[in-house]
Amino acid sequence: MERGLKVKDVADIFQQGSIWARERVEGPSLAWTLWVTLATFSQICCRLVADTPIKMRHLSTKATFNSHGQDSSYFLGWEEYEKNPYDEVQNPKGIIQMGLAENQLSFDLLESWLEKNPEPAGFKRDGKSIFRELALFQDYHGLPAFKRALVEFMAEIRGNRVSFDPNHMVLTAGATSANETLMFCLAEPGEAFLLPTPYYPGFDRDLKWRTEAEIVPIHCTSSNDFQITETALEAAYHEAQQRNLRVKGVLVTNPSNPLGTTLSRSELNLLISFITTKGIHLISDEIYSGTVFSSPGFVSVMEVLKDRNCDKSEVWNRVHIVCSLSKDLGLPGFRVGAIYSNDDMVVAASTKMSSFGLVSSQTQYLLSALLSDKKFTKNYISENQKRLKKRQNMLVMGLERAGISCLKSNAGLFCWVNMRHLLRSDSFEAEMELWKKIVYDVRLNISPGSSCHCTEPGWFRVCFANMTEETLDLAIQRLKDFVVEHTANGHSKSNNSSKNSNRKLLPKWVLRLSSSDRDHKPDER
Repeated sequence: MERGLKVKDVADIFQQGSIWARERVEGPSLAWTLWVTLATFSQICCRLVADTPIKMRHLSTKATFNSHGQDSSYFLGWEEYEKNPYDEVQNPKGIIQMGLAENQLSFDLLESWLEKNPEPAGFKRDGKSIFRELALFQDYHGLPAFKRALVEFMAEIRGNRVSFDPNHMVLTAGATSANETLMFCLAEPGEAFLLPTPYYPGFDRDLKWRTEAEIVPIHCTSSNDFQITETALEAAYHEAQQRNLRVKGVLVTNPSNPLGTTLSRSELNLLISFITTKGIHLISDEIYSGTVFSSPGFVSVMEVLKDRNCDKSEVWNRVHIVCSLSKDLGLPGFRVGAIYSNDDMVVAASTKMSSFGLVSSQTQYLLSALLSDKKFTKNYISENQKRLKKRQNMLVMGLERAGISCLKSNAGLFCWVNMRHLLRSDSFEAEMELWKKIVYDVRLNISPGSSCHCTEPGWFRVCFANMTEETLDLAIQRLKDFVVEHTANGHSKSNNSSKNSNRKLLPKWVLRLSSSDRDHKPDER
């Protein structure tokens, strides 16, 4: 589609060139050959333009070019689930959604609070309606009461070892908006951020699509449980330089999506030292901070800055935090995210940009009341973490009985699952084949590691908090039955050659393969 739009310009150039050559033709000559060549190419270009739907010729390249990332296997799995969703009664043989990181384990706690506190949900204060007040326009700075409650909740999750100033917070419509806004503030089109792999597949959309920034991977491996190393950081920085990309910063998720692990204090110190030396930014996406359910505990980047006495240094203004209530409170539909930055210019610019994705006044009012109830938040954080730990253990133990291991994790709503022994070969092609069998035959939607840019084939992200225990038990049983049958039929790599293993580092091949080897082309969302 983008080609059709740009080819028109090329066609115009070649048409002008062919006219120029024809005017200078004096019998058989080089000019005559040039004219014929230009005229022929011009006709081809004009045909390509003619074949482009007229409607598309009147749209921007952003609207017509497929750069959104929806053709990733991560999103394609969702599409297959939506065509055949599992339901215990209506569709017991449907696809179980294990590719969606939602926390549905503690809704009863939220519902109980709402029953006991009907005024906020009814938009009342001291028995009187404030509907009209909330219905009127609110500026993009947000309700002060909500921002105070939110920073106090952030501090509580972090054990009150650090505090946050509401004047340095910018409210956004979810973490997606927060990350994109920071990209707009920190990077020009064509400039790069370094991200450790594996990383959340949606970042290819959130960080790049509209901002036109670039992502350069920091390649982490299973040899050290995918921890960030100085060697990997320097290699990524060097790769960006080789590609003539100016590096503006590093972005990490802590806890990690998809690994389900927290960054160690040594890794955080390494990152601070790295960005200090390079003079670049650090974005710490901490939207899973409240999901840490076992040791080691969560360490925020703000703790490390405080311990290093960085509050008076330049690096203090180059570290930014993204937070959200989508995972910690299980409220992705409320669209509540935030940017926290010590840089006044970033705060000012982000606040102006937030007008394109505000949090409604009604949402802010309701949640300010909920988060201000310290007895509730203390109990919720504790009970939610207990439930997550129990559910994660259920998945890990169930997979172990099926002969499948997981990376040791202590946070998140998912496990990073090792299925390398089920591949026919050590390649990403084999990973895609296995993924398709799991989606279509086993009827489980899980996320392949290649969609997360993992450099090793055979890893998958499997979510466990968006379903009932009974559904999770059924999913584990389905997978266990598949492993037994798969192994019995000799489909594992131990019974096949690994001649394609040299292709395992092919970049983004899965995006092309997953859209070209299917019987139909998925609709754009």
